[in-house]
Amino acid sequence: MFGWTCGYWHGERRNTQNTQNTENTENTENAEEAREAVAHEEGRPDDAGGPDGGTEPGAGRAARRDEAVRAAVEQGLLGPGRPLAALLDVTGIRESAAELRAAFAAVTPPGTPVLHAFAVKATPLVPVLRLLHTEGIGAEVASPGELALARAAGVPPERTVLDSPAKTPAELREALALGIAVNADNPQELARVDALLADAPARPAGLRSPRSPRAPRSSFGIRVNPQVGGGAIEALSTATATSKFGVALRDEGAREWVVRAYLDRPWLTRLHAHTGSQGIALPLMARGVAETYALAEEINRRAGRQQVDTVDIGGGLPVNFASDATDPTYARYARLLKETVPGLFDGRYGLVTEFGRSLLAKHGTVVARVEYAKSAGGRPVAVTHAGVQVATRTVYAPAAWPLRIAAYDAKGLPKEGPAVVQDVAGPACFAGDLLARGQALPLLEQGDHAAALDTGAYYFAHHYAYNSLPRPAVHGFTADGPGRVTFALVRPAQSVEEIVAESGGAHVDALIS
Repeated sequence: MFGWTCGYWHGERRNTQNTQNTENTENTENAEEAREAVAHEEGRPDDAGGPDGGTEPGAGRAARRDEAVRAAVEQGLLGPGRPLAALLDVTGIRESAAELRAAFAAVTPPGTPVLHAFAVKATPLVPVLRLLHTEGIGAEVASPGELALARAAGVPPERTVLDSPAKTPAELREALALGIAVNADNPQELARVDALLADAPARPAGLRSPRSPRAPRSSFGIRVNPQVGGGAIEALSTATATSKFGVALRDEGAREWVVRAYLDRPWLTRLHAHTGSQGIALPLMARGVAETYALAEEINRRAGRQQVDTVDIGGGLPVNFASDATDPTYARYARLLKETVPGLFDGRYGLVTEFGRSLLAKHGTVVARVEYAKSAGGRPVAVTHAGVQVATRTVYAPAAWPLRIAAYDAKGLPKEGPAVVQDVAGPACFAGDLLARGQALPLLEQGDHAAALDTGAYYFAHHYAYNSLPRPAVHGFTADGPGRVTFALVRPAQSVEEIVAESGGAHVDALIS
């Protein structure tokens, strides 16, 4: 457990380092970094051939996936009556968690408190959160529902972080009662916290370093927006000049307000920023962390002591969707941070990370049976049962979220044959419901299977009920070699009866009686 979550984390006071403010967002350097991020997503090798280049782990993932698809067909998880299933690679998830822990352990002094909190929004499934918890990963939650999922999975309050731009008084009150760490998003929310603390019982005696008679059990910080720029996907760029998240540091008077907020509240001990997400280049992510660190140093210097003892650097490591390689890696990002912001890694600060997509994306596969194979305008079209309901981002924004498709035959074996340019379509009733447009792969025929790869985060766990299509079953699997695949049900498929119930079936006469 991390004792630092409830009290002042003691560290040796060092000389502050001057970190220069960077230029504002829309500049040539940011454009180059955005192009670098896109290049990563297009499959350029990262540290190819090196210890963390991802070649061998990627090959292992592909082999386990092939075994799992075959076994799913053989064991009846996929078939005419079950045309859609999602598969999660348990071994791969464990490996990613271990790689994350090792990457930051390699750049921090022994004993540095580090909490890796999984962004629950990426894959909000209780068994997944439980698995990650057993692998030393906590939970970052952004709603009452996500908090409930984390608690159901057994994630302790001291390993849970609450982030949201729209926290209600009830959410904040619950966090205070449980002792969950909270990052306040804006001045109005901080005022709301002040009011709740004024009404709360005094902190029990005996806890570490009470700095106020009303010091909370929870650790509190403020989320700031370093306004360092955007990446290749505008909707996921959280550190632009006009982002809705956090206190915009470069707005007039904002930085001084943040510093005064800390000086007036000795119980504010954390500082939070989240710069990255898909499409954000690593140098830009590191720049956002550097700006946050510089602010922490300024607060501590003006306080005359180390009031900010923990920096939450968020998550957002992008994922390579173009191949099975892990690119970029946690190790590469951690090394870059150590080089860019050495003072953050000298033992004075505890760290929190909030990775999501990068932990799960490459370990999930949606497999759909090809119901019909047809042709339109001379192009083959495979009509499957996976579309907008499981891959909403890809269907509505295909240029930003392209998916690789792997072809398997009716027995679940990798399909061979010449590559044919074809579309892979979903079952929804609109023309744009396509998993892939003009993708070259062995020709899919009726009864074959199309597998959408790298879908372990933000895909099948985020159901979109278009056409009242049911949620697919999710199965975790371990593959110990040829013919040795074990499945565990993570979430059952949604039944027609459940669809009716969710659609007001119990209130059929509500509008006519």
